[in-house]
Amino acid sequence: MRVTMIGSGYVGLVSGACFADFGHEVICVDVNQQKVDDLKQGRIPIYEPGLDALVVSNAAAGRISFTTDLASAVADADAVFIAVGTPSRRGDGHADLSYVRAAAKEIAQAIRRYTVVVTKSTVPVGTGDVVEQIIRETRPDAEFSVVSNPEFLREGAAIEDFKRPDRVVIGANDERAKTVMAELYRPLSLNAAPILFTDRRTAELTKYAANAFLATKITFINEIADLCEEVGADVQLVARGIGMDKRIGSKFLNAGPGYGGSCFPKDTLALIRSAQDYGVSLRVVESVVAVNDARKTAMARKVVRACGGSVQGKTVAVLGLTFKPNTDDMRDAPAINIIDALQRAGAKIRAHDPVGMDQAKAVLHNVTYTDSAYECATGADVLVLVTEWDAYRALDLKRLNQLMKAAVIVDLRNVYREDEVARAGFEYIRIGAMPKLGRAAAPAA
Repeated sequence: MRVTMIGSGYVGLVSGACFADFGHEVICVDVNQQKVDDLKQGRIPIYEPGLDALVVSNAAAGRISFTTDLASAVADADAVFIAVGTPSRRGDGHADLSYVRAAAKEIAQAIRRYTVVVTKSTVPVGTGDVVEQIIRETRPDAEFSVVSNPEFLREGAAIEDFKRPDRVVIGANDERAKTVMAELYRPLSLNAAPILFTDRRTAELTKYAANAFLATKITFINEIADLCEEVGADVQLVARGIGMDKRIGSKFLNAGPGYGGSCFPKDTLALIRSAQDYGVSLRVVESVVAVNDARKTAMARKVVRACGGSVQGKTVAVLGLTFKPNTDDMRDAPAINIIDALQRAGAKIRAHDPVGMDQAKAVLHNVTYTDSAYECATGADVLVLVTEWDAYRALDLKRLNQLMKAAVIVDLRNVYREDEVARAGFEYIRIGAMPKLGRAAAPAA
């Protein structure tokens, strides 16, 4: 099939490359000429494991190409995907649909035959109706269908998620569109991937509901971690205990510094705003957003306490800047809030990240960026592990001790075992466990 992807960012590029790998003929469109030129040369603008090889191999085979000419890319397409950004609208938190609206109008002007227009971007309920209205008003004679096909891609594992998905959700209001979408995803039948057909609005809401639920799980275990620290319990064992319940499941129960990234922060906020438009209060999701925002700054206070109550003039070594491993995405990364709070408290920051430092430099200033974890730790008063990259999971702790000014580690991802860190001579503070600082236990009730 002939597929056109409007937007060559994270979702559009990954989806386009995977569709091409299925054997479809894909054209990726972007307004950024430099990005298109880079992609034509095999230079990938984002970091995603395996994506560069996938793009290069399918480009060589003639199955994927890149252009800024939307009209020619749309004219002969069977399906046109809208995969543009929907950032939080400044001031009110609603999803900004200006790029979606602009794409819909340009698509309308370029349609030459029956085309399925697919919203791949994460959009509020009813956006498909808006896209359909724009196309009908722009081109009353156009023959088309509008479909919702939300993405469920985890950064760092996006190719695997696309090719071996838990499910594919397709919101289509007519049989002709369903037939096209079924053919488009037919290669997944070899893996027996579940394909759920719904109406368009249900598909749109499914994406927001999924992200809000996962954000809720993360925030819940983070609050339980706070309680564990006070009562002397271990959040890792609590998470394991509740995760064994099949009704709960073990995923997204790793306590940490709060969620970030391109999806959860903006999507939870957009869901709240959309619900308010319909007179519905999502009090659970509202609490999740508030608690998560507060948690990032609270992690900075944990570092300050580990330094005896003040970081004024002290050097803090930060390992991991991106919001999660295996991506260079700094959007709403906890490291931003943590570093900002520590700097305001007078700390000097040294930092390292395996792939995210170039992106970090655009949002984090007055930071000394280093070439390795060991260089980062040199002369530091405290080492803070913020993002659990594999490169940080087996550091030479004795070497770190020798390099650092003070032997203190604050592990915000619970990467290490307390006994092994103690053997290396460190004071070790982690998430969801009472620090062994000689505190007396609370009296029994």
